[in-house]
Amino acid sequence: MTIEEIWNKSLSKIEQKVDGTAFDLWFKPIKTISLKDQTVTLEIPNRFFKEWIEDAYPNVIKEALEAIVGHPVTLKYKIEEPQDLSLKKSSDRIENKRQRLANRGIYLNPRYTFENFVPGVSNQLAHAAAMAVAESPGKIYNPLYIYGGAGLGKTHLMNAVGNLVLEKKHDFSILYVPTDQLITEIVTALRYDKMAELKDKYRNLDLLLIDDVQFIRGEKTQDELFHTFNSLYEKQKQIVISCDRSPREINDITDRLRSRFTMGLIVDIQPPDIETKIAIIHKKAEMMNIRKLPEDVVHLLASRIKSNIRELEGSLMRIAAQAALTGEEITLETTKKVLKDIIHDERRPVTVDAVIKAVSEFYNLKPSEIKVKRRTKDLVLARHTIMYVAKQVTESSLSDIGKACGGKDHATVIYACKQVDERRAKDETFNRMIENLLQKIKH
Repeated sequence: MTIEEIWNKSLSKIEQKVDGTAFDLWFKPIKTISLKDQTVTLEIPNRFFKEWIEDAYPNVIKEALEAIVGHPVTLKYKIEEPQDLSLKKSSDRIENKRQRLANRGIYLNPRYTFENFVPGVSNQLAHAAAMAVAESPGKIYNPLYIYGGAGLGKTHLMNAVGNLVLEKKHDFSILYVPTDQLITEIVTALRYDKMAELKDKYRNLDLLLIDDVQFIRGEKTQDELFHTFNSLYEKQKQIVISCDRSPREINDITDRLRSRFTMGLIVDIQPPDIETKIAIIHKKAEMMNIRKLPEDVVHLLASRIKSNIRELEGSLMRIAAQAALTGEEITLETTKKVLKDIIHDERRPVTVDAVIKAVSEFYNLKPSEIKVKRRTKDLVLARHTIMYVAKQVTESSLSDIGKACGGKDHATVIYACKQVDERRAKDETFNRMIENLLQKIKH
């Protein structure tokens, strides 16, 4: 196959993994230059592409290319536009640090530090706890369990802990691992009789950072994580865990593993208020070297992008990338044009489909899963939440809400709302989660 054919097939795979807007903006403009000695060189329009792809989609391109060519590849980027010398030096420093860490088997993101994390009312406890852990790993708040919705800064804080510890303690053995990667490693070790090697890798760490633990599945996987946890804890080695929900809300995990998650400090991150979002936008703009960002654009982004910080940052990247490509200044009108798919008319009524999308995203489900007839705990809870929230914020009838949730009748919707009301009265964490969903969807 030619390099063009390889890239076109890789693009098809990428398109299946990311949403259409992200694919059109960040991936379609990429061009291939060469494939030599297992190194693929890609040409991208400007530095915004490189930074956003590396931070938001770190493995998507690599995995797609490897699936097509059938062997590991290394990615290199060539930036099409002339680069500001100081920005290029800064970018090169970060890339060199990333590579040095990778050579040691440490896959931390060097961009995620405490210096560029914006604390606010919604995340101040999590920020303070993470800082305390980074200053005295293994001595305080062990394990540290951080939970909250997608894109609110959990991964940033975890990487910040790792980067600060590494800065202070160069000889520390550190591992940052997403849960899906941990599962793959355990399954592979079991299959090829390499559990001794895996245990040696995980049980001799000074700092273990496990991201998105809500995806933990399987008896063997949980058993190995339980024993690894015990081994590190007994040696006073630091464990940091992130999740999209509190330990008691994770379904399908063993009680003994759940009890380990609750042994230290549990902190949550809530969606940021508008003041924090404005501070985040200014901080990100400074990091991106966006010199002219009108205040009306800042307030539009802060007030109209509701979901999470990741989407806020992505939107800022989009308008900056567009300005860099076209040479146009960033204005309120150009911002509305570039972000027309996510900044809608505020007067538009909320629909049941919009509720399904928002709640599905919160529970890490696909909207299509809500309509299937399976009755797992996750699906039932998500459906009940959707029915409850839809009743509160839409003008749809109970029958229409039930139909949208897989053909349920109005009696099922009434029952679901009653169940949610009862749980809200008994469970303060769940109550706050519902409140946050209601606020997010209403605004």
